[in-house]
Amino acid sequence: MNLPPRQQNILERTRERGYVSIDELARAFTVTPQTIRRDINQMATQGLLRRIHGGAASTASSIRNTEYAMRAGQMREEKRRIASAIAAAIPDDASLFIGIGTTTEAVARALLGHRQLKVITNNLHVAATLAGKADFEVLLAGGSVRSDGGVVGQAAADFIQQFKVDYAVIGISGIDEDGSLLDFDYQEVRVSRTIIDNARQVLLAADSSKYGRNAVVRLGPIGLVDHLYSDAPPPSGLGRRLQAEKVVLHTN
Repeated sequence: MNLPPRQQNILERTRERGYVSIDELARAFTVTPQTIRRDINQMATQGLLRRIHGGAASTASSIRNTEYAMRAGQMREEKRRIASAIAAAIPDDASLFIGIGTTTEAVARALLGHRQLKVITNNLHVAATLAGKADFEVLLAGGSVRSDGGVVGQAAADFIQQFKVDYAVIGISGIDEDGSLLDFDYQEVRVSRTIIDNARQVLLAADSSKYGRNAVVRLGPIGLVDHLYSDAPPPSGLGRRLQAEKVVLHTN
């Protein structure tokens, strides 16, 4: 398909980075945000990318996640704001699970100013971030270690099953408009469900690129979580689902 040069460049940036914002594209091409919105709308109609709040996201595979290094570089400022909001909601002297994901890793960094936390995690990067705090107790689940530092499998789920904590901080690969929480690895989903089942409050950290993103494994309905932390409001259909399930939305 032959696209105008600007739209071709937008498509290439979206595929390379996973997500690009309207404001960033407007500055890059020295055009108005309205012009970029028209480009994105046309390309979304053709199925070349996904139109989401404030930008565009890649129409990535529903069976394979983006490489870890690329995910870690995407939407860094949005993840930092989400992480700060979650950290502000967690008091000192709390117990918590922290799951797999680059946004949950940002939460771990935001928690370094806290005191006396007990953290159980299946994320090697989270464990490495928090282990240096002398007043933290950090417990790492055993199991199969993925290339992105996630620890999955039945052994990890069995380890987590031993605890009942105040908070769980989890990430997700996609949230369907019907409220389904979606991921790519059924072993990760099994551990995530165990984390959810053994926490008193479940905090989902998901930037707006996750809205409407497809993934093949269903974790469960959005009602499994108590709070959704994001950088932007969800599409209207998902917003209604959040209200119906009494999930508290926090946007930062």
